[in-house]
Amino acid sequence: MGPQRAQVGLRCEVRRSHFSGASGWNRTPPPTPLDLPTFNSFSPVADLRNLETLKDVQTYYGQVLSKTVDLKTNACVTAARPVPKHIREALQNVHEEVALRYYGCGLVIPECLENCWILDLGSGSGRDCYALSQLVGEKGHVTGIDMTESQVEVAKKHIVYHMEKYGFQAPNVTFIHGYIEKLGEAGIKNESYDIVISNCVINLVPDKQRVLQEAYRVLKHGGELYFSDVYASFEMTEEIRTHKVLWGECLGGALYWKDLAILAQKIGFCPPRLVTANLITIENKELERVLGDCRFVSATYRLFKLPKTGPAERCQVIYKGGITGHEKQLIFDANFTFKEGDTVDVDGETAAVLKNSRFAPAFLIRTIGEGLPPSGNCSAFKSKNIITDPFQLAEEPNNTRSRCSPGNAGGCCATMKTC
Repeated sequence: MGPQRAQVGLRCEVRRSHFSGASGWNRTPPPTPLDLPTFNSFSPVADLRNLETLKDVQTYYGQVLSKTVDLKTNACVTAARPVPKHIREALQNVHEEVALRYYGCGLVIPECLENCWILDLGSGSGRDCYALSQLVGEKGHVTGIDMTESQVEVAKKHIVYHMEKYGFQAPNVTFIHGYIEKLGEAGIKNESYDIVISNCVINLVPDKQRVLQEAYRVLKHGGELYFSDVYASFEMTEEIRTHKVLWGECLGGALYWKDLAILAQKIGFCPPRLVTANLITIENKELERVLGDCRFVSATYRLFKLPKTGPAERCQVIYKGGITGHEKQLIFDANFTFKEGDTVDVDGETAAVLKNSRFAPAFLIRTIGEGLPPSGNCSAFKSKNIITDPFQLAEEPNNTRSRCSPGNAGGCCATMKTC
């Protein structure tokens, strides 16, 4: 089939919000500052430049854009995976005005959501928030925060419409006008959310480290940052980083993909888990000239905040099924798909995530040697074949790796061995 590619221009979202300055990750002690790349300098000049960028983005998403068709490129693309029926239905229930103001670069609706508290960074007109508010149910809650006041107002005015449509007695969604790198100023407390999501917004923030630090702070232990964003194939030139249209179109502020792992480790997250990736094509001659050989990819990652423990052990796990919309098969990321009832060998990091997150009740987990009840299938894991490069995943035919189950080795699934 060939690589999955985004066509043409850009889709970010009239929700874009945020900014500041940044610097830059195994869950072993972090490298010394001299070993870390510098993402942005902390200086009066840098602060002024960040404020100017923030103002430009506010103008772009608050005044220049009014609906999806106003975007000049499609740097942000839809996730490669098929969308489960329950999520399609939730999205169809979103008010038309809210949906028209959507410009996200992926589907940021993870699995296992019932009763969860979720925070959406850069919630814009609220499309993802309203879909999630239906999925978490009346005992869950969704908070959206965005810096563009006009977008927050669009979201707020449709709260009653959605609660009545869902049959909820009281609203389970809140929208806040604020900055995603300053969640404390918005009144968001430590360890108050199970999941933090973001849909093609972090690339618009100069201080990406501060955004990730804030997400880590507000997550409960075992919580997850599940987000889609745009990444670059290498460090970009100053010309690209200061180009107003490229910033607004989600390219100028894209992070070099390897720097995400550095930032995540420095802050305390587990290593990033790649979920989906799609190559972006630029069909604008002027923008192509400025970008040169730099390539871009739209990718979805999971970052987990786990308790600080010793080295994790490899384990065997069996998915018990039962997660809504994923009863028979859970595509956890680009490297692991769990079929109900199958025994799978997993590395220590994956085992720790499954043991200490909201996914724990859905799995039987034993360290290697303890043994699990017999199942119809089992697989041996080879850690050296774990895929972390979003460009590599995006270039695989049909992104098939992300759909492979451990029980069907071969092809892109040659990393698994059936026994």
